[in-house]
Amino acid sequence: MNVKKTYAILLAILAAVFYAAGTPFSKVLMRYAGPTMLAAFLYLGAGVGIAVLYFCRKDKGEPGERLSRADLPYTIGMILLDIAAPILLMNGVERTAAANVSLLGNFEIVATALIAFGIFHEKISRTMWTALFLVTASSVVLSFEGASSLHFSAGSLMVLGAAACWGLENNCTRMISNKSTYEIVILKGLFSGSASLLIALVIGEKVPAFPVIGAILLLGFVAYGLSIFTYIRAQSVIGAAKTSAFYALAPFISAALSFLILKEHLSAMYAAGLLIMIPGSLLAVIDTLRYRHSHIHSHTVYHIVNGHLRKEVITHEHEHTHIGPGLAHHHEEHVH
Repeated sequence: MNVKKTYAILLAILAAVFYAAGTPFSKVLMRYAGPTMLAAFLYLGAGVGIAVLYFCRKDKGEPGERLSRADLPYTIGMILLDIAAPILLMNGVERTAAANVSLLGNFEIVATALIAFGIFHEKISRTMWTALFLVTASSVVLSFEGASSLHFSAGSLMVLGAAACWGLENNCTRMISNKSTYEIVILKGLFSGSASLLIALVIGEKVPAFPVIGAILLLGFVAYGLSIFTYIRAQSVIGAAKTSAFYALAPFISAALSFLILKEHLSAMYAAGLLIMIPGSLLAVIDTLRYRHSHIHSHTVYHIVNGHLRKEVITHEHEHTHIGPGLAHHHEEHVH
């Protein structure tokens, strides 16, 4: 394995670690800020942070095609869903154990896949169907308030709602994924964060002290902004499928951090959910890495060089990678 690929793998793992830090540290910061206010500044931190990276980048060329008017419906949908999802998530974090929240985040895989299947008519393999069943079963177990209770936890249902919103948001973002990543992330952060801030003020949540705002902005930049940034950098080298496979570590890293930072106790329901979630996640990763195909085609180009006709055969290899049934779509072209 060359140095470039090794570096890309480290970036993919780093992206998972960055994202994993979001839930446990949000739980800590919730002592000083309301859930909606917290969600607002987390997204504003991501938007402002990525905007700073954009203006400080070494390559001053245009980093991808700009969004157009045709992309407006998907962009608006993306922003609206990114308002609802973090608010639901932070309210869920406030009401249930952070370790449970971390694993429940995997329900996003289920939501994204089912939406891609139902709306965009993408195929789902048997392996992925099995993975979706196991992840859903684990989410149901994690959502019960206790072994003797048949009541669902309100906090867990909010987290599942957030995952469903992000599942739909993934499919909206997928439709504009060939455009400038900087522009997409900045729009997500600034517009979704500003709208969430307005909602927080309307419902009466207090603006936290400046040191707390600074801490939330920093966490948002790391957990959302830098996570996306390092993910994309890794994807450009090792492809979307492998990057997604390493990123699947995030919920488990987040759960481990929750136990270390928050000293949460391991419940029987959590243990049961974890035992079901692990094989479900593994099957999703296996399907992600396997569900890829490529095709090669060639064409002949004629050049006139110094008055003579010269024939040149150019071969293109196109590789398509589908993340599960529709989490992302990666396209690489190699010219030989």
